[in-house]
Amino acid sequence: MEGLGTILGVWAHPDDETYLTAGLMAAARRRGDRVVCITATKGEAGSQDEKRWPPETIAETRAEELITALGILGVTEHRWLGYIDGRCHEIDDAEAIDRIAAIVEEVAPDSVFTFGPDGDTGHLDHIAVSRWTTKAFERAATPNAKLFYPTVTPEWAERYVPILRPLNVYGDREDLPVITPKDNLGVDFTLEDDLMDLKFKALEAQVSQTEGLIGATGEEFYRALLKDEMFRLAATR
Repeated sequence: MEGLGTILGVWAHPDDETYLTAGLMAAARRRGDRVVCITATKGEAGSQDEKRWPPETIAETRAEELITALGILGVTEHRWLGYIDGRCHEIDDAEAIDRIAAIVEEVAPDSVFTFGPDGDTGHLDHIAVSRWTTKAFERAATPNAKLFYPTVTPEWAERYVPILRPLNVYGDREDLPVITPKDNLGVDFTLEDDLMDLKFKALEAQVSQTEGLIGATGEEFYRALLKDEMFRLAATR
């Protein structure tokens, strides 16, 4: 994938960045492009097995998993916002927007990736992060910078959504995922096998979050599910 330049990703929880942009980030780093990742929370509400990952230590676990995953992908620049998992919608928008806008101004990204207003899966933290990042982009991005939101094609939705919906990936949101015709995608990146191997390894490193879905779907399906990283162009400065 050419033409993305310096990339800034703004996400809610550890693993969001890997599911949605691992291939794009790894490919950018191979080209020598700068990649900066912001994570709003440490995912402290995200224990899927409280015996293995106790609530009192899951934040530390997920933070370590994230840094390991980014290292696998070659990403060395990461920022925490320090908000609480599940409570981003309670944060004062102006405060969060100011903080993200300062990073946008500092990094001067050519391409910004974040959730769409729908939150991709409908998660309230995702929706808040989308709102903050969109406003920060409008305020601080450099001329010609682009903002991208995740999406899927009709073909992808037809194949995968019937399997993912019973797994509660989209909660009770029947309007998700957002579907965009392939010809209208802003980014349409199919990972070659070596990049997919890196992405899978990075996701495996976040075992507290990925073990269940890998086990439920099987590795072959899981890899196929995540082989295409697709985004719609939300705005250009």
